[in-house]
Amino acid sequence: MAPNRERVWVGLFVVIAAAVLSGTAVGVWGGVGRSGVPHHVYFKFSGGVQPGTAVRYGGLKVGTVQRVRIDPGDSTRIEVDLVVDPGTPLKTDSVAKLSSLSPLSDNYIEISTGTEQAALVPPGGVLNSTESVGIAQVGDAIQSLVPQIQETLQKLTLNLDSLQITVGRANDLLNDRNRSNIGQALARANDLLNDRNRSSLSQSLNNFNELLSDSRPKVSSGLTSMNDATARLAPLLDDVRRTSARADQMLANLDSALSENRPDLRVSMSELREVLANSKTVMDQLQGIINQNTANIDEIMENIRLSVDNIRVLTEAIKSRPSSLIRGVNVKERRPGGIQK
Repeated sequence: MAPNRERVWVGLFVVIAAAVLSGTAVGVWGGVGRSGVPHHVYFKFSGGVQPGTAVRYGGLKVGTVQRVRIDPGDSTRIEVDLVVDPGTPLKTDSVAKLSSLSPLSDNYIEISTGTEQAALVPPGGVLNSTESVGIAQVGDAIQSLVPQIQETLQKLTLNLDSLQITVGRANDLLNDRNRSNIGQALARANDLLNDRNRSSLSQSLNNFNELLSDSRPKVSSGLTSMNDATARLAPLLDDVRRTSARADQMLANLDSALSENRPDLRVSMSELREVLANSKTVMDQLQGIINQNTANIDEIMENIRLSVDNIRVLTEAIKSRPSSLIRGVNVKERRPGGIQK
């Protein structure tokens, strides 16, 4: 009886194992070969995608990949045929891309949900796709940046060397001897700007300013008198011209009235006419000289006015800030390396 019972248990175990194996096979092949809606998508890189790879819609698994091959019409891209569950609302603005749940998990195809108002993609249609950056692409990008990083580091090293040389030269310029000379020069400048010298300078500037103030009215008065005299002389010259013209006209009339038997009188009249012509020429020359001198005098006086104004501004600036001539500041002695004494 015992051997028969063992045979029964062994047979029962074999039947159960066969049933489990059959159920598993049916589940696997049923998932891969199940009916659904076919679609196509194209990628430049399809790393990790193979038949049976999951297809997710908004993170929800809705299908699997059926076939992966090189596109017969364009050898630069990969054609992926996939099947999704009926009723999956793939939109014309949905985008497929490679994704993974974690860095160590396999890739799968993720399809975005698109927008509500977009139309549905017909069965057998092509989905929009976008390329994903994988670890290999990131490594290639980093590798391409290595020469630029090395060049930048070399330039930085050269700049640091130049900076060290500059700092060394600055330290050489600020040695003990140069610092002593600078300190002496500043001390002499401070001595030149002591209270006594500043007082003397201020007093001299005040005296000069008073002299300018006293002389300005006299110069202005002289210029005014000269302008008045010039203005009065112009009408006088005009009167002389008119008188000369009238005398010339009278001589012409008198000459025509004289008889031809008085040659001596005619000679005298000719000489008088010549004298009047010469006097007219002299008066014209005098008028030109006066006009030229008037313009020169006006320009000279304008320059004098500008100079007086500039001197007054300089005087006031020096009175208010005498240190602007030579600025002296007590500077602490410095040592190379930032160490102060």
